[in-house]
Amino acid sequence: MAVDRERVERLTRELLEAIGEDPDRPGLKQTPARVAELYEEFFSGVGQDAAAPLARTISVSRGPAPETLPSGAVLLRDIRFRSVCEHHLLPFAGHAHIAYLPGEQVVGLGALVRVVETIAARPQVQERLGEQIADTIAEHLDTRGVLVVLDAVHGCVTMRGGRQTDASTLTIAARGEYTDAAARAEIVVLIGAGA
Repeated sequence: MAVDRERVERLTRELLEAIGEDPDRPGLKQTPARVAELYEEFFSGVGQDAAAPLARTISVSRGPAPETLPSGAVLLRDIRFRSVCEHHLLPFAGHAHIAYLPGEQVVGLGALVRVVETIAARPQVQERLGEQIADTIAEHLDTRGVLVVLDAVHGCVTMRGGRQTDASTLTIAARGEYTDAAARAEIVVLIGAGA
């Protein structure tokens, strides 16, 4: 489902009027169109299949040592993401770190980035965002374990209320072997080593 740009423009104009502004003044005249374009980008993941990028896998059992499966994790750190908090429609942004223990199939690393981008491009809360990323990877990729760590700064914390400009939120979602704290400890250390 695509964003209804005309409707967003009308509603933005109405919002400007509701806060006592003149939407026809020079500085605001293009604002409704700009907000519609912004929302189309920010919410492009609504209705999209986040698992689609995981459909193209590569078999690791057909290489020079077909009886050998990868013994360690695949870790992709520092995936930049941004989303919009569903509570106040303010942005939050940060880094996603994804680790998975491959089974017989692996996927291109760009596919993991696209999973994050698709799910983040919806009205969200960080806790659910991490869980949805972990579920998508665990359900659509041959894995023995998945770990998703998100570290983000929220506009609703930095720009309103207590205005804690240095505060960030860290969430962890684990599936499979990584539900065991000892099993994920090495990955958490490796994520921190990159900071």
